[in-house]
Amino acid sequence: MPDTVIKFQGGMKFSAVTGSGHEIMMDSSPEFGGQNTAARPMELLLAGLGGCTGMDVISILKKKKQEVTSFEIIVKGKRAEEHPKRYTGIEVEFVIKGNNLSEEAVKRAVELSMDKYCSVKATLEGNTPVKYHYRIG
Repeated sequence: MPDTVIKFQGGMKFSAVTGSGHEIMMDSSPEFGGQNTAARPMELLLAGLGGCTGMDVISILKKKKQEVTSFEIIVKGKRAEEHPKRYTGIEVEFVIKGNNLSEEAVKRAVELSMDKYCSVKATLEGNTPVKYHYRIG
């Protein structure tokens, strides 16, 4: 896969073109010289974790013939007070709705994603504790 390329756009705004050719904008808040026109890089880290694990869970549930009608992943990060203000803990909540969902299938799909398949979670492992839980309904 090609490299991701980030380009300065002025102020505190940057554009990133990912290796797959998609553009993402980033900006900072006004207090740090930005104009609040796009997501912060640390927000994108949480979004990447949620997207990665969400794709895993949906893929696994489809293979298990589970009918998901609604799926939301809420990712919360706790940051250190001092620079570099890294995440000191992350919590992921899976909220899944569907028709005749098997709780065992949902539990197993979440566990497989978080413990085996999600590369973003694996990258964070050892540096930032990631807790997770799921809710059906």
